[in-house]
Amino acid sequence: MKMSPERKGAEDKEEGSRMASAALPEPGAVHPRNKGNFKYAFTCALCASMATIVLGYDVGVMSGASLYIKRDLQITDVQLEIMMGILSVYALIGSFLGARTSDWVGRRVTVVFAAAIFTTGSLLMGFAVNYAMLMVGRFVTGIGVGYAIMVAPVYTAEVSPASARGFLTSFTEVFINVGILLGYVSNYAFARLPLHLSWRVMLGIGAVPSALLALMVFGMPESPRWLVMKGRLADARAVLAKTSDTPEEAVERLDQIKAAAGIPRELDGDVVVMPKTKGGQEKQVWKELIFSPTPAMRRILLAALGIHFFQQATGSDSVVLYSPRVFQSAGITGDNHLLGATCAMGVMKTLFILVATFQLDRVGRRPLLLTSTAGMLACLIGLGTGLTVVGRHPDAKVPWAIGLCIVSILAYVSFFSIGLGPLTSVYTSEVFPLRVRALGFALGTSCNRVTSAAVSMSFLSLSKAITIGGSFFLYAGIAAIGWIFFFTFIPETRGLPLEEIGKLFGMTDTAVEAQDTATKDKAKVGEMN
Repeated sequence: MKMSPERKGAEDKEEGSRMASAALPEPGAVHPRNKGNFKYAFTCALCASMATIVLGYDVGVMSGASLYIKRDLQITDVQLEIMMGILSVYALIGSFLGARTSDWVGRRVTVVFAAAIFTTGSLLMGFAVNYAMLMVGRFVTGIGVGYAIMVAPVYTAEVSPASARGFLTSFTEVFINVGILLGYVSNYAFARLPLHLSWRVMLGIGAVPSALLALMVFGMPESPRWLVMKGRLADARAVLAKTSDTPEEAVERLDQIKAAAGIPRELDGDVVVMPKTKGGQEKQVWKELIFSPTPAMRRILLAALGIHFFQQATGSDSVVLYSPRVFQSAGITGDNHLLGATCAMGVMKTLFILVATFQLDRVGRRPLLLTSTAGMLACLIGLGTGLTVVGRHPDAKVPWAIGLCIVSILAYVSFFSIGLGPLTSVYTSEVFPLRVRALGFALGTSCNRVTSAAVSMSFLSLSKAITIGGSFFLYAGIAAIGWIFFFTFIPETRGLPLEEIGKLFGMTDTAVEAQDTATKDKAKVGEMN
């Protein structure tokens, strides 16, 4: 029996509707993750994040090496404070240089620069014959550290799919902690060498991992967002296809990045010609972020600077850099015991950072941040109490106070590692829009390093002024203010595409479209086949 054209058309339409409905996911359904693509993104994040080992190793190794440097070079406490903290000031310079370099030659090549500079600095410190040469090595090393801590989280966030961005971006903090642990192990391993060799070997051997990193990075792809900024759409499309959970997500991510870069959606060639401006684009970025920010942009910047400030102002560097001195104040004596206790602290930090790594995309940023800061606050109060009691009984050991100090230190580094430690780089790499991401992260890193320098270069003097216990009570007060700041000012970003996070801070679709239109008009982008 022959079917009428009207009936056939109706059935075809109904069949098409059924097929379309079947193709759509159920509400709340999650696309299956492409395991091969996840492994590729995982490998990229792993290689890039290894750059931050250099910061961790320097922090860890200097905590023990400083004991031997002071004895060998006969330097004062003030010189020791400057030597320990000045690296953070130099890292500030490196982070700004890294921001410009990463926008100029790409994120991947900037990682190579970071590794090469740190290798040079480590060798200079290892062969230092006096305090002046050692400080030159600290300067070069600090520049390399600034490059590393700026570019690694930015690259990782830009190459990661939204579903695993927190997990992968937290690798930067994982490797900082791995570096700290390696520094502690280096202290313990080389402490028995002659005095004039021990600290030099501890510092010089740091060149090995950074040199290996420089070779490994050449196997990484470039950041897709940087490729789009340079008009290389075909290359960006290829990277996104390898790092997204699904093909649909790859297309969506490319459209979002193009919109953020001011490239019309319909412009879809392999390469588009971007404008060659003479400093105009850089001036626009500074204007948008610093000189004439919108209220939403100002809130984003304040959130980033706040989380960086409180990460360091709560005393994390004082605990890590001066851990042998803190343990000594708590009643532990002897170099072997001091360095052994420090190694135990490094193990705790590394274990708990791994816990945070697997929970960031499950629990979310905000709950971990609030829990971490509250735990640190309690531990700082406990540490301040224990050190105060021990300090008031210099001629007698108070077992419960010593035990409280040790437990508080180990718990403090654990709470720090499950939240405030890894979340600082994760959150900062997420919140800034594409156009200002490199500069925004550099500003956050600068705030971090300035605060770190202030804390590490003042700890010994502060301890003499208000006692070592009083110092940790001061950090506890700052932690309390930090918890209030995080509770009122830090929204949850888990699972959101990078280009959508600005809306959490009040950046409306209208404002985004207006900014993109202005960028398009200024760029006059043309297509080149």
